[in-house]
Amino acid sequence: MFVWVFHRITGILLVVLLSLKFVTSFFLMTKEQKPDWALVLHTNPLSDTLLIISAVFHALYGLRTVIIDMGVRREKLLFWVFTILGAVLTGALLVVYFTRNY
Repeated sequence: MFVWVFHRITGILLVVLLSLKFVTSFFLMTKEQKPDWALVLHTNPLSDTLLIISAVFHALYGLRTVIIDMGVRREKLLFWVFTILGAVLTGALLVVYFTRNY
């Protein structure tokens, strides 16, 4: 039940965060004078961190659901495998994000 709810929450969060990224990038690319609010929202590390976390776990739990729909009945094992894989992948992506030099 937790995975089902978490998958739905991360899906909604992805829609909101990606919409925010698209809207702010539109304002930053099309206007001669860049609005401060768009720059602050577009370069906010909290929104980028939430985007990375929700994208990784939404993708992996979706893959878990597909595997279960294909007939694999080891739901508890799949939960732990994809949760650990998601934590490792999220950690690696966040290290890359926060240590970049540009």
